[in-house]
Amino acid sequence: MPADSPTVLATSGGLVAGSRTSWELGPLTEYAIELAGVTGRAPRVCFLATAQGDHPRTLVDFYDAARLRGLAASHLALFPMPNVPDVAEHLLAQDVVWVGGGSVAGLLAMWRLHGVDTAMRAAWEAGVVLTGVSAGSICWHVGGTTDSFGPDLRAVDDGLALVPFANGVHYDSEEQRRPLFQRLIADGTLPAGYATDDGVGVLYRGTRFVEALTERTGKLAYHVERGPDGTAVETPLDTRRL
Repeated sequence: MPADSPTVLATSGGLVAGSRTSWELGPLTEYAIELAGVTGRAPRVCFLATAQGDHPRTLVDFYDAARLRGLAASHLALFPMPNVPDVAEHLLAQDVVWVGGGSVAGLLAMWRLHGVDTAMRAAWEAGVVLTGVSAGSICWHVGGTTDSFGPDLRAVDDGLALVPFANGVHYDSEEQRRPLFQRLIADGTLPAGYATDDGVGVLYRGTRFVEALTERTGKLAYHVERGPDGTAVETPLDTRRL
């Protein structure tokens, strides 16, 4: 069941520590499922761990959490080969596509190699809700800040650009993130965009920002743009507590 318009919920959260599993779905991921509008059956949720090289432990943790939640769960793996015969068909059959964190540079390279980039755009246009955390947040945007290349953060500027903004993740918890994100926007490397503290997400309908949401009290999202004097201007956003 598609959402009523192309929908992205890009987050620095969505997972919480589990009592019986390694982790459980957090309020942000629950909200992504709610946005899909599924009634009368289990929501179909496909998980991608491309950014962690399809690490088996990550996939096991997802299925444990999905079983606890009662999802109709699947995953799309690309290592050592795609695990489904038709990537686009599989993604289009989902209510929600959920992308995990890790190397956003590696994720984008592998997605383009296997045509996942075009399949994701088709799914987005069809109303499949796209969500994810960290690398699974930056990927929907023009780009952002990444540790894909080492401990010194760098820019990534070849995201899928489903939404025409930059994205800053872990804005309050990793000390390099905020200054680099601001610098990249100030010097024009990245366009204006949205940044999220840990536990925060930003919702887009089509290419329009709709609202910021948080699963942690006191955490915020921010809009960052290039000011007339060539410096970055950061504006905290009203961030709704889920």
